[in-house]
Amino acid sequence: MHSMLISPQMWLALSLLALPPSLFAAQDVAPSAARDAAKTTTPQPGIEHYRLQENSDVIGQVQTTTARHDDTLIDIGRRYGIGYEEMRRANPEVSVWLPGEGTEIVIPTHFILPPGPREGIVVNVAEMRLYYYPPTKEGEAPEVETYPVSVGRMDWKTPLGETTITAKAKDPAWYPPASIIKEHAEEGRPLGRVVPPGPDNPLGRHALRLNIPGYLIHGTNRPGGVGMRVTHGCIRMLPEDIDSLFSRLPVGTKVRLINSPLKVGWSQSGILHVQAYPSMEESDDTSIKRIDEAFTAVSNVVKGQQYPVDFARLKRVTENATGMTEPLVLVEQPFETIERKPNDPLYDNLELLESIYSRLDTGMATDDA
Repeated sequence: MHSMLISPQMWLALSLLALPPSLFAAQDVAPSAARDAAKTTTPQPGIEHYRLQENSDVIGQVQTTTARHDDTLIDIGRRYGIGYEEMRRANPEVSVWLPGEGTEIVIPTHFILPPGPREGIVVNVAEMRLYYYPPTKEGEAPEVETYPVSVGRMDWKTPLGETTITAKAKDPAWYPPASIIKEHAEEGRPLGRVVPPGPDNPLGRHALRLNIPGYLIHGTNRPGGVGMRVTHGCIRMLPEDIDSLFSRLPVGTKVRLINSPLKVGWSQSGILHVQAYPSMEESDDTSIKRIDEAFTAVSNVVKGQQYPVDFARLKRVTENATGMTEPLVLVEQPFETIERKPNDPLYDNLELLESIYSRLDTGMATDDA
């Protein structure tokens, strides 16, 4: 067996050859997707809470479950704290409205933590997910809670930046702004200046006012739409989720609103992972730009380390943007030399081995053949 001198460019070429693309089937979104699911569903207790591990940016794990005869993907996702788009992307070939009894359903409860400080609330609008880092008492292990949310439509974008919770309201009345009243009137759905508390109030039973005029984190009377871009810019949560947070979030809690369609992070075992989501800006959502930005981001993360990045997988993840967490490590030993023959093409002398999640010693030696 002989070792070979391999340049970084060759690593990239080999990784691109080794792993052919795996495309996910597209699926139409039903027009009524933003409406409430037809029946209620019972959340799984404690599924939103994860203990933070030292030197790790990754939490949770992918799960699977079996659909019941009357389930929808929305029902199943709600039981596990997963929003509409997350469930649809994780199960691209499954009917949203009738998965079918016995169908195996993927539950994408494996996340890379968003970039930046781990304190207060962080909402990643590209991910349509909220992260809450509760205060930690001395001697306690730090935790994170994460919940699906709905965010602003293309024409009513959720603002970005740092803010705080300035007020809290239970059973709030809704005072829609003139722009929303006008929009409803144009659609033939008259809206009064005040919507009182009750089943017709889109704020649900709890609201947290932000220090950004006109914007809230609130519940909803249409939980089936959580996990979509359907709001007028506010952050919309499942009723049970905001009910859990409401009493624990004091006025003054820090809130950071970010747009990170690509997340990169290390697992505790030292494997680099990536998670990609569609861009919130359609004009910027070009394949070439996304791939270039992803390659740059990952290269910066591993700079100065001998880590074998699987650039082929990174390219696929970036192009497909399903939100599923993927490891970015090349094969344990990407190839070995075979009997060499004069004038043979390079790739005829290489044998690709199976991928394994372990680091590769990239020390290079000269070929003594």
